[in-house]
Amino acid sequence: MARRSPPQNGVGGHDFDSKKKRKVAEIYQALNSDPIDVAALRRMAISEGGLLTDEIRCKVWPKLLSVNTDDLPPLPAGKELREDNKDYQQVLLDVRRSLRRFPPGMPDDQREGLQEELIDIILHVLKRNPQLHYYQGYHDIVVTFLLVVGDRLATALVEKLSTHHLRDFMDPTMDNTKHILNYLMPIIDQVNPEVHDFMQSAEVGTIFALSWLITWFGHVLSDFRHVVRLYDFFLACHPLMPIYFAAVIVLYREQEVLDCECDMASVHHLLSQIPQDLPYETLISRAGDLFVQFPPSELAREAAQQQAERTAASTFKDFELASVQQRPDTVLRQRFRERLRGEERTKSIMTKPRTNRFVKLAVMGLTVALGAAALAVVKSALEWAPKFELQIFP
Repeated sequence: MARRSPPQNGVGGHDFDSKKKRKVAEIYQALNSDPIDVAALRRMAISEGGLLTDEIRCKVWPKLLSVNTDDLPPLPAGKELREDNKDYQQVLLDVRRSLRRFPPGMPDDQREGLQEELIDIILHVLKRNPQLHYYQGYHDIVVTFLLVVGDRLATALVEKLSTHHLRDFMDPTMDNTKHILNYLMPIIDQVNPEVHDFMQSAEVGTIFALSWLITWFGHVLSDFRHVVRLYDFFLACHPLMPIYFAAVIVLYREQEVLDCECDMASVHHLLSQIPQDLPYETLISRAGDLFVQFPPSELAREAAQQQAERTAASTFKDFELASVQQRPDTVLRQRFRERLRGEERTKSIMTKPRTNRFVKLAVMGLTVALGAAALAVVKSALEWAPKFELQIFP
């Protein structure tokens, strides 16, 4: 069945300006390199505008996930997947409720065909990986891949994603998902203790961000362009990046939060209603910078509830490509350092975070001033003396 993707970020065809044309040329240059320059592709996915079009995403997303597109297995028939499948009824219910995730105006028969493909992709991945457990919201991620790359490639990408980035969400219990949510408040505290203390006083917890995290914001954002832009970013980064992005949304809404009644119901209601007109590029830039400034290893003691080896963040080393230049965190670290150089800042900003709130806000102010456009070229990750530590615990 022919798929129909949503409009492409307003940058298709003759609408490309010279900057976007240069970016497209750089992406294809990285794709045509031997070996493929995955570090450059990560940088393109993170930088302003992301990967720009679905045509490019079809080529780059598999490289970011290290999926071989030359030998994709055929998909089994739907009937074979659905018979005696314990998850089928729940998947069916969730997919039937997913009407708004398809482009407006799509003919019913085309949408219904895509929904059938969506069910089959989910069941196929679960059947091949019995250690994975379906959760409500998983279909919101899968449908994004289906709409962008089609059913066959989506199946391969989703399977890789499910055994790595999404692995914690697919445990029998929500313990590891709660553990990841527990990083939210320490991140906020590092940047804005006033907002942190207010939320703590309101006893709002972190459940308002659950659907953001487990669907990569696919369930809560109405504009598909924003969803795929975030997927570019998340696929190029560490598995914990979505919780950093959740934190910058809260921080961006600082005044709204502090003006709210300091009680659980009021603050939860406010934060649950995610604005649709967020400055996505600025927030993506901030989230990347915060990850470098306050990496998971420095927040772990506050966030930890269980052993690190059970989480996707700690097993991410198994997912890294062989070359040190291809590590996503290296790309973020070099990008951040180059941006600081451009502002003639001292290296002290890159040291262990200080507790003075004004210092933290000054660092955030630097991010705001630079925006998402001031991105560095990744020349050589080898010049970074220490290897970035991906373990949750130091």
